[in-house]
Formats: sequence, structure tokens, C-alpha cells
Amino acid sequence: MDQRLLETIEVFQKTETTEHYVYTRLAEFVGGDNREVLLRIAGEEGRHAEVWSRYTGKTFRPNRLKAFFYLFIARIFSYTFAIKLMERGEERAEAGYGSLVTAVPEAEEILHEEEEHEKELAAMLDEERLGYIGSMVLGLNDALVELTGALAGLTFALQHTRLVGLTGLITGISAALSMAASEYLSTRSEKGEKSPGKAALYTGVVYLVTVLILVWPYFVLGHYVPALALALLGAVIVIVIFTFFVSVVQEESFARLFLEMLGVSLGVAALSFGIGLLARIVLKVEV
Repeated sequence: MDQRLLETIEVFQKTETTEHYVYTRLAEFVGGDNREVLLRIAGEEGRHAEVWSRYTGKTFRPNRLKAFFYLFIARIFSYTFAIKLMERGEERAEAGYGSLVTAVPEAEEILHEEEEHEKELAAMLDEERLGYIGSMVLGLNDALVELTGALAGLTFALQHTRLVGLTGLITGISAALSMAASEYLSTRSEKGEKSPGKAALYTGVVYLVTVLILVWPYFVLGHYVPALALALLGAVIVIVIFTFFVSVVQEESFARLFLEMLGVSLGVAALSFGIGLLARIVLKVEV
């Protein structure tokens, strides 16, 4: 067999070995029917690796770094997010399998099973926390829009880092509690499957975490301009992480979600900056 083809098969073997390990470990903390499906898919991934080993004549261990990455984000974000990231890798692998069909008889069967994996995964993923993405988006959007705007306005109105930070923190905590209460009442009035308490918790926690990320520079830095710049950078990083999470889980365009949220948040911040600067000039406030 051609050496280049053997190298390609070796890459597939390493990938299947790692995915077998990851699916097996994910099944350990996933209950119900999801666990059974994950174990079955893990078994198929292991069998695929054995097929490839007949051609390479080698045995590989799982890529521990890659496996740790997927298992870590499964714990932090959700196993749905981790699995869908792996799905993206499988989609790239499927294109490679297609080129092997003529040279390796088993490649067509493996390609078919990989396609079945995607269908099964799409049907099995029913993770509770993902039912509250709307509540998380509400908390995040509201915190970013309100607080970036408030901090920009306060920064140039007061020009005092600690005072701006303290004002932003108090405002943010109050707003987080208010948003959580509003989400509780809203979810309760809908009388759907979602728990009002959990919806309020997700909204409030995401809002509060965003507040802390935005205000901490004002308690660390001595000048208000670098503090504002770092707060805005923090807002951009939060938007990148969250929009990537939502785009993967809901299979939407990352660029569209990111630009939409970034435009709204920074647009409000720029408008508030102008209001704060105007207020300082007109009212002649000195702190």
C-alpha cells in the first residue's frame, strides 16, 4: 500500500482511538438512554481503530491532551458542547474516508457508521442546562449592554477608577437580582416545562459573572482609561466565548452571532461614553 495512504490511515486510527476513550469516559457521567448510545458509539470507534490497525500494524494510545480537553469542556460547559465539537472533527474525517473507499474495503462501512453517529447524537442530546440557553443569553446580553454602557458613561463622567468600579458593582448586583426575579416571573407565567427557579438562577449567575469580569479592572488599575479599555476587552472575550458555545450547540453561524452581540454592546458603550462626556462638560462635575 502507498506510504502516504498508510500515513492517512494512521491518523484515522489515532483519532478513532482517542474518540473511543472520550466517548467511554463521557458515558460515565451521562445517565439514561444517552449513556447507552455513547457506550455503543464508543465500541464502534474502538472497532474502527482495530480495522485501521490491520493496515498499519501498530497500536496507539489515546491522545491524552486531546481527550483531557474534550472531557474538561464537557464538565465546564456541557457534554453536548464537547460532543458537537468532536462531530466537527468527524465531518472532516468523513471526507478522508471517501478517498479511501477504493483502496480499503472497510472504509465504506466505517463512513456509513460515522454518518449514523451524527444522526444518533443529534437525537440523543437532551441536556437540561441547554434548555436554559435563552435565560443565559438574556443575562449575558443584558449585562453586556447595560454595564458596558454604564461603565463607559461613568468613566468619563467621574474619572475615578474606584468610584466607577464601586458604582458599577452595586449597579450590576442590583440589576442581576432584578433580572433573575423578572426571569422567574416570566418563566412561571409561561407554564412550560422549564423550572422558574432554574431559569432565574441561570440568568442571575451569568449576569453576575459578567459584571465581575467587567468591573474588576477598576479595582486593580489606577487610571480610568486603561481600566475602561480592559473592561471592554473583557466584554469582547466574554462575547467570543459565549457566542462560540451557542453557535456550536445550536449549529448556527458564529460570525453572525458574534458581530450582532459585539455591535450592540460596543454601540451602547460608545453612546454612553458620549453621554457621560457631555454630562461632565455641561454639569461641570468634578470628583
